[in-house]
Amino acid sequence: MNKFRHLLRVAISGLLLSALSSAALAQSSTPTPLPNPQVTITTNAGAISVRLFRDKAPVSVANFLAYVDAGFYDGTIFHRVIPNFMIQGGGMTPDLQEKPVGEPIVNESKNRLHNIRGTLAMARTSDPDSATAQWFINQRTNLRLDWQPGAEGYTVFGEVVDGMSIVDYISTSPVAQIGPHANVPTDPIIITKIERKSLL
Repeated sequence: MNKFRHLLRVAISGLLLSALSSAALAQSSTPTPLPNPQVTITTNAGAISVRLFRDKAPVSVANFLAYVDAGFYDGTIFHRVIPNFMIQGGGMTPDLQEKPVGEPIVNESKNRLHNIRGTLAMARTSDPDSATAQWFINQRTNLRLDWQPGAEGYTVFGEVVDGMSIVDYISTSPVAQIGPHANVPTDPIIITKIERKSLL
């Protein structure tokens, strides 16, 4: 487990440094920007295709892709499902054990992207810069989660381009309180894998 955590942190650090270097280059010159990558989130309820906003949330996207490339999300679940709000996953196993994660990342919620229906955003604690591996999909528009003066928001870093019907289906899952965890689907919604649609 410690070896996996070390490799994960190395991968995340490398991608974050690459993202920050690209941002620095963009300020000093005008290179051709890389296209926004796409991933497929395959679940036992169906597949969800997502476009990531690398141009607007480079740190969050690099962080997410590092976890994707490490296979971190394979076999995790949507552990928090609230209808007419959002579905959250990316960090727990079916027996509700939280997986070890890398270092938290900086909040990018001032990127002018809004928490509208179908967008992906980083989950975090009350500390704005505490996001690690978990994320959620907005099932409805939740503008109260956006950045506003005096209050950091939840960083939007992608959008569903195909499969919102799957998101809506997952949102109707029967849920229960299991130990300290609320809104847990009683029939686990398992993320079997997340993979890039290209190598970009």
